[in-house]
Formats: sequence, C-alpha cells, structure tokens
Amino acid sequence: MVGTMASLPAFIRPTRMTRTSPRPAAGLTTAGLTTAGLPSDDEVLLDAPDELLGPALVAAAQGAYRPAAALLAGTREGARWEERDRYATRLAAIARSRTEWLDAWRAAAPHDPDALLVAAQLAVDRAWPSPARAELLRAVSPLITAAARADGRDPVPWRIALDHARGSRAGHRYFEELWEAAVRRAPHHYGCHVAALRYLAASWHGSHRECFDFADLAAQDAPADSLVQALPVRAAFAYLTDGCGPQVPRARLHAAADRAIAFSARFPAAGPWPAEIRNLLTCVLLRLDRHEDALVQLRLIGPYATSFPWDRLSDDPLGLFLKLRGDLGAAPPARPSRRPRYGLGGRARRGEH
Repeated sequence: MVGTMASLPAFIRPTRMTRTSPRPAAGLTTAGLTTAGLPSDDEVLLDAPDELLGPALVAAAQGAYRPAAALLAGTREGARWEERDRYATRLAAIARSRTEWLDAWRAAAPHDPDALLVAAQLAVDRAWPSPARAELLRAVSPLITAAARADGRDPVPWRIALDHARGSRAGHRYFEELWEAAVRRAPHHYGCHVAALRYLAASWHGSHRECFDFADLAAQDAPADSLVQALPVRAAFAYLTDGCGPQVPRARLHAAADRAIAFSARFPAAGPWPAEIRNLLTCVLLRLDRHEDALVQLRLIGPYATSFPWDRLSDDPLGLFLKLRGDLGAAPPARPSRRPRYGLGGRARRGEH
C-alpha cells in the first residue's frame, strides 16, 4: 500500500528511474514518418464508450435507467473499481443535461449504492464551475457520505470525496483521513491517486518535484497492469503545461514517458479502455519531441480520441487531436463527404476537476 498523506511530502522515499525504451535524439524531425496503420480523420471518435457503457448511455438518453443500474451493479459485484469509476463519471456527465432517468432511478431505489454514486458525482460536477464552488460543495457532503456508506468496499465514493475536499478547500488533515480510507479499500485505485496528485498540485502550486515523487512511488508500488503506472506521465503533463516552479530534470520526464509506453504496450491496439492513457502519453511525447514514439501511440489509439488531455489545451479537443496528427505528417486524408464524429454521450469531462 502507498504511504499515507500524513507525512506528505516527507513520506516520499527516493525513486528509481529506469528506462524501458530508447529515447530519440534531440531535434528529431517528422521526416520519414509513415502513415500506415492510422484511421482517417472521419473515422476518429471522441470519448467513444465501450460495448458495455454504450447501451447504458443510449438508454439514459431515452430516459431509462435500468441498463445503467445493471452495468454499475455488475462492476460493484465484481469489484471492478476502475470500470466503475469510469462508467459512473460518464453516466453523471449525461445526467447533467438529461436528469429524468437518474431521478426515476433514485425514486425507485433511494438507497441503491449505484444510484447514489452517480448522484454524488453529478452533484460535484454541477457545483465545480461555480464561483461559489466551495460553499456549494459543502452542501453536497451528505450525498457523498451516503454513497460511501452504501457499500463499504467501494473506493469510488472516496475518490469523489477526495475531489470534493480539494474543491471545498478542506485542510490537509481531513484530506489525509480521506486518503487513508480510500487506499484501505483499493490500494492502487487510479482515480484516487489522480485525485491525490491534483490535491498536491493545488496545495503546493509549482511543486512539481513533490508531485513526481508521489507519482513515481505509487507507480513503483503498483502492479504492472495497474493504471497507476500512468501516474508519472500525468505528472509530466502537468509540469509541461504549467510553466511554473523549479525545473524538473529532463531525464525524469522521459522516464515517466517510458513507463507509460511500457504500460500501453500491455494492451491491444485500438481499444477504448487504454485510450485516455495513450492520448495523454501522445501529448507528452510530442512535448518531448519524441515524434516516432508519438506516432506509435497514435497507431495504438486508432479511432479513440479522448477529451483529456486535449481539452486542457483547446476548446476543440477533437480538432486539436486531428491537427496534431496532421502536423506530424501521419494522418491519412479525410473523405470530404463525412465529418469527425463524437462518441455517444458527449465529452467526458472528469478532467474539469
């Protein structure tokens, strides 16, 4: 289990930085990159759901909640917490504009752990953009508590609680208590680790080395197939797009990218599950001028573009993704009769907070 936040940042021990793939020479150009294996622009989807989530989103859009209820119940019964977190976030996103299905679900089963989870995520999502965020979030606390108590094994309400604590400007001790409760339930849950990394970044703005230490330690302690392996590359993205704080050694940025490359290689190409990690990795590789490695990830991404990280850099994440492919000299021309399509359910905006 990762060390607690109680001694942060002193709990961080020295990290090991290993390279899993060679780094291209500095100043690499895009000349000679091949376009083989990439879909055309009009085949690319933004935030496309997997085969399990898609039908639940379709039903929710039509006002029916039972497919969503069955989907989330399955993740809870099977302790598939990463999927549960992702699905709850996407279902809450669609509930922001279509709430009748969730209202009907909660009326039919007011104590259902899955309905409470989506409702808690939705409440945080709705409060987050407001200038009165901290005050609005404090009113949400009972709903998050209810979701956490509904199933004591589930770490996802605790991830929501960690986000809530950051948004409501809770103190370090309270955040530490939440963190300890979260990792007791799932020591390597990616969502909880991302929430902790964001808390570190928000609490010590510009302290990227501390964020890297936390991310590296978590990745070293996590199984090879855990999404936490991608936490260091998330810290690298934050550093590369922040522009403040002490400089992070370039070798550390490349080591984070190499770890994520090794993680990406564990999964089949063109799948929605690792798509966000691969999109994030591609962005970091481009920032590091590792164009050939970025092209490899673009082939593995296939048609699955994701809002994060591109929505941090543009109001048109799909457009930016396609432009960067084109700038890399990698994208086949789009057929003019069709337009790029968005994945069902719109943009998944977990990255907003």
